[in-house]
Amino acid sequence: MDDSQALRFPVEYSEEEWRRRLSPEQYRVMRCHGTEPPGSCGLLAEKRPGTFRCAGCGNPLFASSGKFESGTGWPSFDRPVPGAIGLSLDTSHGMIREEVHCARCGSHLGHVFPDGPPPTGLRYCINGVALEFVPG
Repeated sequence: MDDSQALRFPVEYSEEEWRRRLSPEQYRVMRCHGTEPPGSCGLLAEKRPGTFRCAGCGNPLFASSGKFESGTGWPSFDRPVPGAIGLSLDTSHGMIREEVHCARCGSHLGHVFPDGPPPTGLRYCINGVALEFVPG
């Protein structure tokens, strides 16, 4: 169990409810800490103004103004909405990484890396199936 699974969150559902609310792929990524195949998400090419929200609870996570093309195959952002995410240490796959999870429901979103563009220098590499886009 990682740190995000041990914490309590404002939005909590039973595993049965999560399975009802999410598609099988979303459940695998968001609740079992999976990763979608690179380049597989339609949100990768999304360029309209709007907000990227957590697909599990609707929490606003990233503004489209912070989205950039990283060439990795996953939607990438240079900064989250303040207070929208939490970070946990991820030591899986023989690596040490910072996992990004939704601060409202604890769902796994992706990872953050220190190789992004100015001004933050960060790259929030996020699974597209963990997001829903709201134009505006």
